[in-house]
Amino acid sequence: MLDKFKTLGQTAIQKASVAAKQAAAQAKANAKLQPEGDVQYIVALDIGTEFVKALIGKVSSDENAIEIVGVGRKHQALTDMSSGAISDIASVAENCDKALAQAEEQAGVSVRTAVIGIAGELVKGTTTTVRVARKVADKPLDVAEMERIIKLVQAKAEARAKQQLAIELGGKEVDVRLVNSALVSLEIDGYPIANPIGFQGKNVVVQLYTAFAPMIHIGALERTAQQLDLDLLAVAAEPFAVARSMVGDDSSNAFSAILMDVGGGTTDIAVINDGGVQGTKMFGIGGRAYTRSVERDLGVSFEAAEKLKLALTGDELDAKKRPVVEKSLQKTLDVWEGGVELALQEFDKLDHLPYRIFLCGGGSSLGMLMKSLEETDWYKDLPFTRKPVVKHIHPAQVVGITDSTGDVTDHTFITAMGLLRVGLDTMHFAGPSNGSGVKEKLDRILRV
Repeated sequence: MLDKFKTLGQTAIQKASVAAKQAAAQAKANAKLQPEGDVQYIVALDIGTEFVKALIGKVSSDENAIEIVGVGRKHQALTDMSSGAISDIASVAENCDKALAQAEEQAGVSVRTAVIGIAGELVKGTTTTVRVARKVADKPLDVAEMERIIKLVQAKAEARAKQQLAIELGGKEVDVRLVNSALVSLEIDGYPIANPIGFQGKNVVVQLYTAFAPMIHIGALERTAQQLDLDLLAVAAEPFAVARSMVGDDSSNAFSAILMDVGGGTTDIAVINDGGVQGTKMFGIGGRAYTRSVERDLGVSFEAAEKLKLALTGDELDAKKRPVVEKSLQKTLDVWEGGVELALQEFDKLDHLPYRIFLCGGGSSLGMLMKSLEETDWYKDLPFTRKPVVKHIHPAQVVGITDSTGDVTDHTFITAMGLLRVGLDTMHFAGPSNGSGVKEKLDRILRV
């Protein structure tokens, strides 16, 4: 009996020793990570169907630029996400934690301020136009009146988003929340106005981009942030974030393009005209749909199908297997192009679509997809004035963000970079006012 107690005692001591060593190792690791301190940092979490990507950005002292100092990435399981939305909070939170830990280790700081992207077919982003007849036409417009007009536009857009979701969900009413809002254009009595404050006029026409998401999706993201002990600075519709990454904060930017973020589960499209986001559309076909097609047609596992798809893109596939894999992928590609055409047809308020098309996201790495967009006449029934020019977005094109790690090298990180851009915007306009321009004042009103 005495020997038994001795053995139990030795076992307890050994366990305590192991626990102490683990605690010491964790304390040592934590000691390397300094808190944010006086320097401001933001972490962007791009929770994609295939990967979670974490970027830590160091904000410049004037809050006009960000330097990427930490990068992390973690693969997601097949059941973690569904059509771009979280389906397993615990698993996704664990993946985010691992990606964040990688980024923090590289950056040498522990960051708590976060921007998280939201995607999926139920995220609705549209440009709403509202015409307001003023009671006193000779009274100069002020910020308070513009705020009332913008709130009116947002309310109208929210009602439209709820109605659209109810139709798609078979009459079921869904609670939604405004996640992004941006001014597209302003007119007073038919004249385009850059700064409406101080102008007189009878009729004010406001075009406002708004993105709404179901509360259930936003709640999942907020719960994930809580489990990671993150302070959520903003939730951003991912196509809006990609648009912000290309436009920046230059009010005179006349950039026009179609942006396509092809992820693992969805394709997100944003149309920008003269620097304004005209709208965003999403549909549920991404990189995994191509892999599923190969899985079904060739009777192989999902993992094997993914390897075949990647080998084809990398020009490493055996010549005998190439035709059958290409045939399988082509079927999904035809459906995907149909989805792109349907999405772009909804931008019927534009006289013509921008001819420049920029792609990002891992799903756009498929060589067949890029080749088809570049070489076929998929666009012939759409209002293009010329054949579209198709390119990937390069990280160097993202406005106001630089990378000091050397790890952000291609189009697969653009969405996460766009989220950093949204975070920078939010921080900038949340602070004290440093100017009197209408752009700044209205952006403060539009912060959500």
